Amino acid sequence: MASRSCTFLEILLAIILPPLGVFLHYGCCSMEFCICLLLTILGYIPGIIYAVYVLVALDRDEPQREYYAVA
Repeated sequence: MASRSCTFLEILLAIILPPLGVFLHYGCCSMEFCICLLLTILGYIPGIIYAVYVLVALDRDEPQREYYAVA
């Protein structure tokens, strides 16, 4: 029950101020936060859409993706 209320609070904060909801979920220096901050600076509505998508669709417990340099 606590996770549902936390998710609801994060989504509510993401609608009011999109980077804040993503910050509470992923932290300050995550890629999701940086993208959300950039989208919010460029336009408020894209920031909201991305923040809600990240909070609802992406799973926090999935393993981190590894990126390899292509030489």
